[in-house]
Amino acid sequence: MKKFRNSFFYIGVTGSFTVLMYWIVLLGAKLEQGKNIITPNTGRTQWQEFLNSMIHNLEHPLAILLAQIVTIILVARFFGWICKKIGQPTVIGEIIAGIVLGPSFMGMYFPEFSEALFPLESLGNLQFLSQIGLILFMFVIGMELDLKVLKNKAQDAVVISHASIIIPFALGMGLAYFIYESFAPEGVQFLSFGLFMGIAMSITAFPVLARIVQERGLNKTRLGTIAITCAAADDITAWCLLAAVIAIVKAGSFVSAVYIIALAVIYVLIMIKVVRPFLARIGSLYHTKESLSKPIVAIFFLTLIISSYATEVIGIHALFGAFMAGAIMPENIKFRNIFIEKVEDVALVLLLPLFFVFTGLRTEIGLLNDPYLWKITGLIILVAVVGKFVGSALAAKFVGQNWKDSLTIGALMNTRGLMELVVLNIGYDLGVLSPEIFAMAVIMALVTTFMTGPTLDFLNFIFKTKQEKIPEDISRINKFKVLVSFGNPESGKSLLRLAHSLVKKLNGNASITVMHLGLTNELHHYNVEEYERESFAPIIEESENLQQKITTLFKASNNIDSEISEVANNGDYDLLLVGVGQSIFEGSLLGSILGFTTKIINPENILNQVTGKESLFSSSSFDKRTLNILNKSKVPVGFFVNNNFSIPETVFMPIFSEKDTFLINYAQKFINNSGSQVTLLDVTNIIKRNIELKEKIRGIEQRAPNHINVRSGNVVDKEFLKFLNSQNLMVISIENWQKLIDSNNSPWLANLPSTLILKESI
Repeated sequence: MKKFRNSFFYIGVTGSFTVLMYWIVLLGAKLEQGKNIITPNTGRTQWQEFLNSMIHNLEHPLAILLAQIVTIILVARFFGWICKKIGQPTVIGEIIAGIVLGPSFMGMYFPEFSEALFPLESLGNLQFLSQIGLILFMFVIGMELDLKVLKNKAQDAVVISHASIIIPFALGMGLAYFIYESFAPEGVQFLSFGLFMGIAMSITAFPVLARIVQERGLNKTRLGTIAITCAAADDITAWCLLAAVIAIVKAGSFVSAVYIIALAVIYVLIMIKVVRPFLARIGSLYHTKESLSKPIVAIFFLTLIISSYATEVIGIHALFGAFMAGAIMPENIKFRNIFIEKVEDVALVLLLPLFFVFTGLRTEIGLLNDPYLWKITGLIILVAVVGKFVGSALAAKFVGQNWKDSLTIGALMNTRGLMELVVLNIGYDLGVLSPEIFAMAVIMALVTTFMTGPTLDFLNFIFKTKQEKIPEDISRINKFKVLVSFGNPESGKSLLRLAHSLVKKLNGNASITVMHLGLTNELHHYNVEEYERESFAPIIEESENLQQKITTLFKASNNIDSEISEVANNGDYDLLLVGVGQSIFEGSLLGSILGFTTKIINPENILNQVTGKESLFSSSSFDKRTLNILNKSKVPVGFFVNNNFSIPETVFMPIFSEKDTFLINYAQKFINNSGSQVTLLDVTNIIKRNIELKEKIRGIEQRAPNHINVRSGNVVDKEFLKFLNSQNLMVISIENWQKLIDSNNSPWLANLPSTLILKESI
């Protein structure tokens, strides 16, 4: 009744007021008399008017800007994904995306499309948005700097870092001397040109270096710590030098720049002595998400904006102010994490790709249309690599590092990435760098960043060392070894309980390694240790409750499923346990449709379908990550579906075929270690017909009477459902799990307990 009443009220109110508005319009039309209202008569049909209106809307600056943003994000994500797949930083893909959308490719081969999407008059809007993205990004970079690390470990790092700046800086100025006459823009002093060539040679991409150190598992090593510290010291020094260089370029001479530098020093002192203590006080009071209200957030964003504005007015660029604002943020890690989360997604995903494309729109590789110009490009790359790579390596060797570590530090410090583009764009905006030199330097940034990964791999090969994938104490154990890989702590606790039930009474003849992998792009080098501690704390507490010794293993990775399989294979584990979600029980039509559309959208799936690795219409009860682990693992794998699992007092194992007989080995482990009551469900009378299996089961029964029994038949009745509800755990082979899902045997699926789905080793 209430439903009809509401419908009647809705129709009555909307209908009556619509009539009222129509009546007002009719009355209003009478007021037009004597107003000389002219109705345009263009001679066009209504359809033509509609088309003209649509064209006008498409050409509106806001529509163009939104179309640019959509295109940029899609293309940047695509090229970033390709680079990620070949083991390169995603920043390389984003830079390439910018070049592809610029005059070097799109403008050359599709000029009409390029002109329509990136008209000259729209580039100003794109530039300002990209600058906002850069300001937010530099704010994050400043927050990611751990100044305490510089205080504690600065001695060797400062020597290496400053050597890695002064050597390439000097070589860059020497290079500028030889190319000044041919390539410096008209009216630019040699001092300005030389200083910018020097700073372009000496920059290091701190964010990219930190990601590479994490991905390669170096963050906990002495080498990784030195590299991170060197990069941090390099970042601070380079940005201070850049501020001084900008001041000199804008002033025209060093003497004239003294006033700007003096103002910059006063600004820095105010930020450190006045603003920093004020922000630290606020940060100590409001360091949780609940207490961090919008007015408090506004204070910190105002600090960022005012700081950027101040440095822009002084003459040392707004980006230095953003970097400084980030560096003086409260040192509380949780507080910084909250702010980085607020800023990073918008800055990195939405706004920063605009900067890459804007850089690409300026980069005209077509200008390098002469072999001589490519020789100069090669010379710039050579000077950059020799100055940064060799300079850093020699300095590291001088302070006592071995050759392998010295060369590794050199390779890492030679990474330039986004930071190089920032410097180049500033030089281009100031008119110090010509379009040709700008294009050459962008190519240099790409090459030096791209070569970092292969160089590190080559160094590992040359020095015959291999990164340890598993702890040494685990590799010595030659009995039953279990690797537990968890995503969230609750899943990890249930997986640990399951692993414990398989090895509980094996004492020193078994081991459990609990592993957690974090996505590299979601971790920050300064809070990795805290993230690891928080991730493993519930697992360690559970292991103490179970009195089960465990080894923890944490690593940052770009490709988690591949990493899980690689660790399991290299460690020669006897069982890999992975948790999967409750959605594994779902097999609805909607789920199939969504799975189908996801396959279409995901570029990796498209690649797999083209190469024949995956069928577009293939169905599976597992998600893509689980399938990847399944396909790449050479050791036995168990996928665990947790349904309030505690202890396996009662376990049942359906035997559908001869291939399932390997499950009896696991039945024996549950019985011997946990005293489980195991029921073998002989669905097709395999056990009944196989004398060898009967003997094996009889042997288990003799050692543990009344702990194993065989149940025949496949009738799903009330008695069977009652039996299912009484079980703590089902153990089933992966082939028969898939058959169970495909057959949509709903009485089984609706009543299943926690389930362990097993795959034998390859």
